[in-house]
Formats: sequence, structure tokens, C-alpha cells
Amino acid sequence: MATTWLKPLKIRKDRSILKSLTGRTSYASNELKTDGGLLIRGYACDPRTVDEEFMLTKREYADITGRDNGKKNVIAYHFRQSFKPGEVTPEEALDVGYETAMRWTKGNHAFIVCVHTDTQNLHCAIVYNSTKLDGTGKFNNFKNSSFAVRRLSDLVCAEHGLSVIENPKPSKGKNYAEWLGDKEPSWQEKLRRKIDEVLPVCASFPDFFAAMRTAGYTVNDNRKHISVLAPGQKRPSRLNTLGGDYTEAAIRERLGMTRTVAGSGAGGQLDSANRARSDDEPRRVSLLIDIQAKIREGKGAGYERWARIFNLKESARTLLFLQENGIDSYDDLVAKAAAATKEFDGRLAKIKEAEKRMAEITELQKHIGAYGKTREIYAKYKASGWNPDFYEENREAITLHRAAKNHFDKLKIKKLPTMATLKQEYAALAAEKKKFHNGYHEAKDNMRQLLVAKGNAARMLGIGDDAQERERSRERTRSAAPDR
Repeated sequence: MATTWLKPLKIRKDRSILKSLTGRTSYASNELKTDGGLLIRGYACDPRTVDEEFMLTKREYADITGRDNGKKNVIAYHFRQSFKPGEVTPEEALDVGYETAMRWTKGNHAFIVCVHTDTQNLHCAIVYNSTKLDGTGKFNNFKNSSFAVRRLSDLVCAEHGLSVIENPKPSKGKNYAEWLGDKEPSWQEKLRRKIDEVLPVCASFPDFFAAMRTAGYTVNDNRKHISVLAPGQKRPSRLNTLGGDYTEAAIRERLGMTRTVAGSGAGGQLDSANRARSDDEPRRVSLLIDIQAKIREGKGAGYERWARIFNLKESARTLLFLQENGIDSYDDLVAKAAAATKEFDGRLAKIKEAEKRMAEITELQKHIGAYGKTREIYAKYKASGWNPDFYEENREAITLHRAAKNHFDKLKIKKLPTMATLKQEYAALAAEKKKFHNGYHEAKDNMRQLLVAKGNAARMLGIGDDAQERERSRERTRSAAPDR
């Protein structure tokens, strides 16, 4: 909808570049803000090690250019992209934020996009490296760049069918923060949310009235236009003034399962008039719903009716997916799902292997640096006959030296490698990781689609419920693998 600011990030007082980066990226990727870390996506970096990967690029920049601006150095940039409450899901916000960041950086800078859901105002926190990926230059923070990134954000949001604020300034008594939803939502907005909440358990219009009255609302259906009064509200709201999916006709359609609302929760799909994506874009196949299990959990008749129609649509979509991918037998589907799983697992294993060794190199470099700086002091301590007074005067340096020696002994290193050698190995590992990272998301999505299609096919063919449940559990585990 709108970006609120573009902020250059500099080295914080009494902190190193790495600690300054870690502070900012840790805030953006806080698990408490990002649904346990699930709403984070990175470009040309792993969100879990983004600070170190930013630093690697900065070291390459220093080696190539020989430049160092000291404390005035801009180490990264941070901007925020906000969305109107209730208009976009966190996953859709992540897609929009990623596209905005990619178009803004033109793919020349690594970045992370983190969707924050801990406030009423859903927004993306986007942090990108000031240094280019190839280490040859830095981001040109030109005049009015904040205005330019806001215009780009507005353009991307408009392309996705989202609201855009042309001029985010106070207007007619309603300021920007109110429009974004930082303040108490209006009575109509509260009513829309309550309608979304009660409709899935309603099978008819009378059920809807009963559910609203149970929630404390007063419903007047004795007039031409149905009105609803919330507890504490002075004047009732007419359904036909709510617009969109909340008019009387729209609610009747939603109850009749001929219309569903964007972001309505359990499996709800966008209709053709509201879809943000292109009609040519393939839609994902979703797992069929175990209706009997849901009913045992306490779901009502309205949910059962919706779920049966949802399963019919997903069955058709699954068959179309199989046809488009040239899969004409269940055995063929099983084989392709296994191959896709093997490919994804292989990529993930290689990425983790490279990450592990890169972390080991970083730790080794730290100890080698400390060892070199404290070698002379430790030699004097040894020459003093391990004098306790000398030890107290140089406790920190001696402790660092011993820690470094213990680390080398643990790794059974007899001859220390040079920093240049370690740097070359780190760069080679980073290149290898990038190679396996390319296509990571495609491999993951392909595996997920095939596993879901396999689960659906097994249910449609009545193949082993126990085996199917194991596959479904495995697919959920696969889906939880981190986006890189």
C-alpha cells in the first residue's frame, strides 16, 4: 500500500559493523514478529546468516576497491511497506514485499523481507545490503529516494489489486495512521471481521442471524434493508453499505457456496473478479480435506457443505495438474514425487553442509586473529614462570589465547592455515551454496505439488489411509523447511 520511510543504517556507537548489522537484521527477523520465522524470505542470502553474508560481500568490496568510509559508512538500508488491515494475508504480503525489494534493488543487492504480524498494521520490514553482490560498488542513495521507493511500492501494490494512498497526509480528520489501522477500527470494519468469523459455521441466512445475535449483535431484518447494531454502537450499520463480500446478496452467495471471499481462512479461494494474479498463472494444488475428521472436531453443517465443494474443486485441479505434467498412473506419480523429494533433500543437504563449514571457518578465523594478537603476551607470561600477578594484569589476553589453543587442539590442527587460504575456501563454499540455492524454491515447490497431488490421488483412489496420513505428515514437514 505504501512505504513509510527509507532509512540508511550506519555503524552504531561502540559496535562493529557485524554487530550493527546483526542488531538490525535480528529485529527485522524476530520470530515473535514473523510467525515463528515462517514469514521471512531472502534473496542471495540465507535469512539465518544474513549479517555474515552481508559482511562477506563488504570484505570483497574492500579488497576490490580499497575504500573505507569509517563510521560514516552506510552498511545497509531498511524500508517498511504497510498494508491496509484485512486486505492482504501475511503470505501475500511476503510476495508483494519480495517483488518490491527485487525491483528496487534490480537484483544487485542481497536482501531479506520479513512480514510483521505482531501489530494490527500488517507490514513488511525489508533490509538490503548497501554493497552490491559482486563487490564492485554500493547502492546510490539518490535525492528523493524515499519518494521513489514509495512510488514503486504503490505501483507494485496497484498491480496486485491492493489499496494505494496517493498522498499519505492528514485529510478530512483522518490521518495516515488511522487509515493504516494503527487506531481503533471503525464499526463497519469490526462488523466485516465478525461476518468473516461466523459465516464458516453457518448453513443458511437464519443461521447467520442467530450467530450474530449470539455474538451480541442486534439484527433487524424486518425492513427492506437488513441492519446490524453492535454492542455500544449508537446507530446500526446496513449490510448493503458494507460493500464487496459483505452485502446481503454477497453473504447469501457465500452461504450458497457460489462465492468465497479472499483470505477467508480454511481453503477460501479468490473469485475471478478479485484475483490479484494473472488468470494464466497456474494455481497450487491443495490437500483434500478429511471431512469426517473435521466433523469429529466439532465443525458444523456449513463447514461440511463448503468442504465437500472444496474437495470437488481440488480433485479436478489435481487431475488437471497430473494431465499437464504428463502423469498417467499412480506409480508414475509416486516415482516423480520420490525423485522430486530426493532432488530437494540433496539441495538442502548441500546447502547445510556448506553453511556448517562456513560457520566453522568464521569461528576459526576469529580464534586465529585472537591467537596472533595475544601470542606475545602469552610468551611473556610463560617466561615469567606463570606469574599470578602478570596473569591478573593480562587476564583477558591470556584467556583468549588459551581459548584459541583449545579450539585448535579440538580440531587437531598442527599447523594453522593462513587467513588468505580460509578466505578462499569461504568464497568457494559461498559460491557452491549459491549454486545449490539457485532453483531451491523451484525444487521445493515442485516437490510440494507432487506430494500434495500424490496424497489427493491416494484419497481419490482409496489407497491406504494410514500410508496416506504418513505422506501427509511428511509433506507438512517438508513444507516447514525454511525459505532461503
